[in-house]
Amino acid sequence: MGPYLRKKWEEAFVSHLSDEEKETIFLHSDRYFCGFLWHVFSNKRKSCVVSEKAKESFQKQPKKECFVFYQLTDDVLLLKNASELRVDDLRDEEDVYIVDKEFTWTYVQTHDSEEFGPYFTHKSS
Repeated sequence: MGPYLRKKWEEAFVSHLSDEEKETIFLHSDRYFCGFLWHVFSNKRKSCVVSEKAKESFQKQPKKECFVFYQLTDDVLLLKNASELRVDDLRDEEDVYIVDKEFTWTYVQTHDSEEFGPYFTHKSS
């Protein structure tokens, strides 16, 4: 299910980029920067809020059913009642993507949140 959700996330939040643009930001690369989907944010190719504003936006976002999945593993959680999910619940997580079941918003916490992220955006942003 992990590969499916990563592909669906890419379709929802990165579909505006061409394959060439995706390559220039190492979205899928196994060279150099190891291909992370969140590179769309760190390379400023998708509008988002970052750091404390991202955390605040995530906290305020109404959450019903959410997927929690990872960049580097195929582990997936479906939270059926995510209304109580908070940033503090994710403090030990790395390269984790939280998205509502309809893929209209996402919160991403990277392995290097001191320098990159966390990020929050809506699909239409």
